[in-house]
Amino acid sequence: VGFYEHDAACAIAEDCLDDDECTQMEAQCLANTLQPGTNLVAAAYCLFSSSTFLTLTLGNGVYIFTLDEQIGEFVLSKPQVQIPESSNICSFNEARIKKWDEPMRKTLLSWREGKGRSGKKFTSRYVGSMVADIHRTLLYGGVFGSPADTERPDGKMHLLYEAAPMSYIIEQAGGLSTTGEKRVMEIIPQVVHQRIPVIMGSKNDVQEVMDAYASA
Repeated sequence: VGFYEHDAACAIAEDCLDDDECTQMEAQCLANTLQPGTNLVAAAYCLFSSSTFLTLTLGNGVYIFTLDEQIGEFVLSKPQVQIPESSNICSFNEARIKKWDEPMRKTLLSWREGKGRSGKKFTSRYVGSMVADIHRTLLYGGVFGSPADTERPDGKMHLLYEAAPMSYIIEQAGGLSTTGEKRVMEIIPQVVHQRIPVIMGSKNDVQEVMDAYASA
């Protein structure tokens, strides 16, 4: 989830019904949500696993908290999380690889064979849950991706409430997040449920993807 500064101009009367004035006010509030990720002031996610984790950024680093069930509170367990700059882990739905853009497809195939920029053979660790895959990426490095493909040329991830908040967390931890061609955080949403492709994670590995798109 992502949080933006409250806009005092966005206010709806409690007794507002379905009249024209209400519709205009709601339209204004809806427009106020269409902000780029660079306007975020906080982002967070919860992960329910062997423990319950809360990962949070307020724009000054990333902090992971673990729920202590004995006291019923989240306790800081990993301050100032930093993603390794390089890794050998990729998290993609590789069943769709033949439908991806050529730069992304070629980059992942080169990683598989150990012919990428790092010279390391990449292994696949794909849970299928963005939160779980990003959590692992924060801790151990790697690249999480949901690229555009021939069936979904606009991508799959929702910009406002998936891609932008997660990108904020990733960048605050020292990583990068891109569509392949654009920095996710700088994209201005056109509609609330806008979808985009996303590749995010370790700085050097994501940069390799960006360079592949730039030279395509």
